[in-house]
Amino acid sequence: MIESKQNKQFKLWMKLKTKKYRDLNDMFLVYGKHFIDQAKKKNVLIDVITSNPNKEGILISKDLMKDLQVTQTFIDEIGLCKKYNKVLVSNRILLLDDVQDPDNVGALIRSASAFGFDHIILSNHSADIYNEKTIRASKGAFFDCYIERKPLHHAIYDLKDNGYKVIAADAHESGDVDIKEEKIALVLGNEGHGLNENVKALVDGFVTIETKHVESLNVSVAGAIIMYTWRK
Repeated sequence: MIESKQNKQFKLWMKLKTKKYRDLNDMFLVYGKHFIDQAKKKNVLIDVITSNPNKEGILISKDLMKDLQVTQTFIDEIGLCKKYNKVLVSNRILLLDDVQDPDNVGALIRSASAFGFDHIILSNHSADIYNEKTIRASKGAFFDCYIERKPLHHAIYDLKDNGYKVIAADAHESGDVDIKEEKIALVLGNEGHGLNENVKALVDGFVTIETKHVESLNVSVAGAIIMYTWRK
């Protein structure tokens, strides 16, 4: 059993709670049996860390397990995983322009997976997909999607060159959108300020969800509605 905070493995696991060290080590943590089982199916599970002597894995003290927690609910099983991102080709692509709330990003990944937007492109300032909140909100759907991170203006140029029509959701802009297009990319903007101007200047058109009594919807709700409407 590991009991010391000075243990080399434990120090690494603690560091993996931050994006910097997840990126440096190409590893991340998942919490609970459901996500561990999904990681195992995708062959990305390295080890299981547990404070329960009746479960298989690297046994650590309950005090150390408490230090590894990221929620108020105590979880006695954590998966250590390697980053892996299988390339998928999809005629429906989701682009996130500085969507910064991990819960929103996770919910959007889940909706994207449900409605056939299997390729997701995040701007450099969008939330980290390996953040525990993002993973939890996605219900593990991020394991089933191809997710890239890159400057969106580069991504939009590439998509247009490959025959995609790029449409942005905007509360104040609208236009005719032909959803019969074979290849469509949907752009969703930041929770506060919406789309960046350099992104708005590049898209082929805009779509607006008409609402009563409220000016706009939460980005994850709006994205789910549009992706459902545009699913193939």
